[in-house]
Amino acid sequence: MSKTPPGPKGEPLFGASRQYSRDPFEFIETLESAYGEVAHFDMGPMETYMLTGPEDVERVLVSDADRFRKPDFQNDALGDLLGEGLLLSEGDTWQQQRQLANPAFSMARLGGMADRVADHADRMVADWTDGETIDAESRMARVTLNVILDLMMGVDLPESRIDVIEEQLEPLGRRFEPDPLRFAMPEWVPMPGDDEFETAVARLEDVIEEIVETRRGTEGDAFGEGGPMDFLSILMRARERGDQSPDQLRDEMMTMLLAGHDTTALTLTYTFFLLSEHPEAERRVQAEVDDVVGDDTPGMDHVREFEYLEWVINESMRLYPPVFTVFREPTEPVELAGYDVPAGATLMLPQWGVHRSERYWDDPGAFDPERFSADRRQDRPRFAYFPFGGGPRHCIGKHLSLLEAKTIVATVVSDYELDFQGETPLELLPSLTMHPRQEMEMRVRER
Repeated sequence: MSKTPPGPKGEPLFGASRQYSRDPFEFIETLESAYGEVAHFDMGPMETYMLTGPEDVERVLVSDADRFRKPDFQNDALGDLLGEGLLLSEGDTWQQQRQLANPAFSMARLGGMADRVADHADRMVADWTDGETIDAESRMARVTLNVILDLMMGVDLPESRIDVIEEQLEPLGRRFEPDPLRFAMPEWVPMPGDDEFETAVARLEDVIEEIVETRRGTEGDAFGEGGPMDFLSILMRARERGDQSPDQLRDEMMTMLLAGHDTTALTLTYTFFLLSEHPEAERRVQAEVDDVVGDDTPGMDHVREFEYLEWVINESMRLYPPVFTVFREPTEPVELAGYDVPAGATLMLPQWGVHRSERYWDDPGAFDPERFSADRRQDRPRFAYFPFGGGPRHCIGKHLSLLEAKTIVATVVSDYELDFQGETPLELLPSLTMHPRQEMEMRVRER
């Protein structure tokens, strides 16, 4: 056996980064189809191994997770944005922050907050009128942002400040779209878009500082041990004890503000798109919600009863995983998929490639929620599906995200149908997360 896995031949300096940057999704699918569970290529100067075998993914994320870390290249612009927040921190810092955060994301706490999520969903649909057209992605981003601000930061910002947050998302996202020049150039080389990125970061930092000062001024019990258990209150108490620096608090709030709402908003956007494209599934979701919820407001007891709705959301994240690939690097030489992989190499674990592989899914491009029923998933490898990652670094917001998605979908479909008005198939925009390129215009119809 060759010591190096097969893969595409790259160009001098750029490697395969031009191919990847033109269309990461096609690139991933082509490599998965052509080379199977492992492919080797250079991404600029980075020696890269793409792994799409569920056993290898599980090993990297779970069973041997202590032999892998977040790669250094994610500490450049992403580090400027998120710093040492939970998404990027390593070692003792990550352990401390994760331990601090856990109570805010516990099911015991979240279970009592479904009504607050439903309240935000009700506020979203309150001004909808039959026949109007909405930008579904923008509406879902706003409602999930409001949920995060409420449940995790304990604030209800005025619309003008929500607007400021939303206005920064586009310049931030552009900075992380794949660019072969950025792959090839050192981080210190100035590039177009850098100034806009830095300005957007500064404006978000201003909003975060306002949030912290608001809580400091209005929550007299925020520092007491019996005080609120939202994430910001927990961090503020840690800061009072000397266990949290101002910079660390900033990093965690930035991570929560951005990562905490974006993936859920995209899950909702793609879910409503898929329901619009598949009326039979939409009717089945409506029937289940009508039966389970009736005239009530969706609550935690209802959320636990949803079965088909859960399958629909899972199928949405399979076809359109908001995080379409994750990266790791080995801290020591390892063997993966039968090949020796050196320490410091970049490992690409693409949800996009694994979720759509014919090796693990029948007719993988089809929308088929019942593939998540118990009898059909029992023989499928565990990590043929990993929208939230896995192992100790799995997404801490998984349960909150699913609670939001189910509650918001149930609230909407109780009274409305959303009919997608754009062209298909969707064109997708790769950044830190996977966004639709086009505006997701949907017509609101009363049931």
